[in-house]
Amino acid sequence: MNPRIPLTKAIASRGFCSRQAANRLISAGQVLVNGEPARLQQRVAVDDEIQINGESLAAAPAWQYWLYHKPVGIDCNNRAADPASIAQVLSQLPVRAFAVGRLDKDSRGLLLLTNDGELAQRLLHPRYQHHKRYLVRVQQAITDADAMSKAFAAGITWQVGPHQYQAKPCLVKVLTAHSLEICLSEGQHRQIRYMCRALGFKVVDLCRIAIGDLPLGDLAEGSYRPLTAPELAQLRALQTPEPTT
Repeated sequence: MNPRIPLTKAIASRGFCSRQAANRLISAGQVLVNGEPARLQQRVAVDDEIQINGESLAAAPAWQYWLYHKPVGIDCNNRAADPASIAQVLSQLPVRAFAVGRLDKDSRGLLLLTNDGELAQRLLHPRYQHHKRYLVRVQQAITDADAMSKAFAAGITWQVGPHQYQAKPCLVKVLTAHSLEICLSEGQHRQIRYMCRALGFKVVDLCRIAIGDLPLGDLAEGSYRPLTAPELAQLRALQTPEPTT
């Protein structure tokens, strides 16, 4: 018997990208299975040949995981020809890998790099509500810490062009007159900057310092390192969804 698995899972397990990204590649007609155009929801056997943009995917390598301190100026879009792209960092790793999630080009901090697409899928899925912590510095002085904390706890709304966005309630700790720590369980585009702007504050520095209990620590900007065994255990624990009520 030759068991079959979803094509997106097969692509992710071979370290090419996450399952969500694999769906987009299939929809764009960039994936072939045994020489034929792939279909959404298609299932494949372990010995089926998968090609993406004409390149055959090798068998699934051993899973590897790195912490990366992304500096300001690095773009999380994976573009091999762009010297500012994270692709330049990924090319230094011993296996094909990708970043789990993203940080804006003008933000810095913790990114997870891995070839484990299944784990990435679970970490990124909104139903798991993993908490991420950010250290934020603002230009204007914070004169009422209690009011700021209450505003974030209530869920801030903001407008971008004709579209209105609503944040989930989140925790904020005001550290100094110009700095605060924000804990989010979601990641809308440039969310922290827009939330602060809605309250009259301009963000001048934004650093992700933790994903769940996995800290950035003292890892230097621009550096990456493999996860330790305890850190990997913490990361795997993040895959367990929070109970729903």
